[in-house]
Amino acid sequence: MSDYALGVIGAGSFGTALAIHIAKRDGATLLWGRNAEHISLMQSARENARYLPGCAFPASLTATSDLAELVEKSQDLLVATPSHALRQTLQTLLPMLKPGQGIIAACKGLEPGQGKLVHEVIEDQLGQARAMAVLSGPTFAKELGIGLPTAVTIASRDQGFAEKIAMTLHGGGFRAYWTDDLPGVEIGGAAKNVMAIGVGIADGLQLGANTRAALITRGMAEIMRLAEVLGARAETLMGLAGMGDLVLTCTDNQSRNRRMGLLLAQGRSVAEAIEEIQQVVEGIKAAPEVLRLARQQQVEMPITATIFEVIEGRLSPVEAVRALVTRPAKAEAG
Repeated sequence: MSDYALGVIGAGSFGTALAIHIAKRDGATLLWGRNAEHISLMQSARENARYLPGCAFPASLTATSDLAELVEKSQDLLVATPSHALRQTLQTLLPMLKPGQGIIAACKGLEPGQGKLVHEVIEDQLGQARAMAVLSGPTFAKELGIGLPTAVTIASRDQGFAEKIAMTLHGGGFRAYWTDDLPGVEIGGAAKNVMAIGVGIADGLQLGANTRAALITRGMAEIMRLAEVLGARAETLMGLAGMGDLVLTCTDNQSRNRRMGLLLAQGRSVAEAIEEIQQVVEGIKAAPEVLRLARQQQVEMPITATIFEVIEGRLSPVEAVRALVTRPAKAEAG
């Protein structure tokens, strides 16, 4: 077994936070990022000042821009790039991978232009024989980075692999649970970002706690309808990767998606809001793909559709809220 149990690919906020946790738990850990200058600064400063300031690197964590070295020295690989970069990252990794080396994706989103789930992208690129898992749940990188309690779900069809990764991560205030429900975990992680933009818009318009609760609850109903059509289980959507992640992302300003909604409500354009936030806002890219998937499966998702219209500039935030509150009355279970 390698001294480096898990190598982390992607030096954004979440990848860095995961690498810090793994290094504290399991010792020698490599964290890769594509920007060599940024990586060099991180290694010398012993923190990721750009994306995760204030979270010091353990002595056992090394930042590197040498991807081949990371792959060679790691038993398994944890990919924490944005979801839209997953396929390209896997294409780069493919000729370097060792036999038996597993992939864990910590990406929340659907593939742009295709609407494919994370595990589908992995299987497209690496085949179905390689061990693979998806990590998701209610996790703000800053809180994980400073060691506050955090819980996640590890989804894989290979229970042995899921248990191995969960046990590697579990400890030090970090709890990891496993499941075989890949669609439930992945749809929960992708669609909640879209809902958080909607809740941010409503809060930015000062529509109150009643509206916030209604959007979260009816948003969860939309997510569950889509996920169940794709074979997910209801209990997964009511767990960490579903309701847990939705509530977290919708209700705290650490959420980039919620902040996007707040800025849109203030009259900023999407481009202006992204410039202010200075990080990837996954809900912007997820909205058209979630809606595409819903239409393919003939699943009604009116909140998602309305938020997409705001993102595209076809509805103002005020018009979007008006469109939702004037919808016809219906049974709650519908």
